[in-house]
Amino acid sequence: MDYRELALEFIKIMENSHKLRRANPQKQIDESLQGERFVLQFIASHNGDVLPSEISHEMGISSARIAVTLNGLERKGLITRQIDTSDRRRILVDLTPKGKTLVEERRQEALERVTKMFSKLGEHDAREYVRITAKLAEVDLQQNARE
Repeated sequence: MDYRELALEFIKIMENSHKLRRANPQKQIDESLQGERFVLQFIASHNGDVLPSEISHEMGISSARIAVTLNGLERKGLITRQIDTSDRRRILVDLTPKGKTLVEERRQEALERVTKMFSKLGEHDAREYVRITAKLAEVDLQQNARE
């Protein structure tokens, strides 16, 4: 059984199911998807050039809170903010090389944690867990589409 491959599938599901994570967090995995970590992962998953309002909307928090978070990430040298050349009223956020490296390191750490968790569950339970998580994510997306 390749638990690493199953762990990759699980992490992908969790990354693509933002509201499910908020409704049913799993501490060890979810901690990497909150606050600054969430912002970094969100920017990485959109290949940069993200608007602060998009981050605010995705996290369900105020634009003022996002501004504070972005200020902190910028001070740490993890992001840059640039004026959009096509619309000077907009600010685009991107990862610095240091930010990209950190996101990848954290992703690998999460992958190792999930791989270990799945190996302790065993093949059948690990596959079932991923299947059920994917189904919950699908149900969540369908509910949100109706709202």
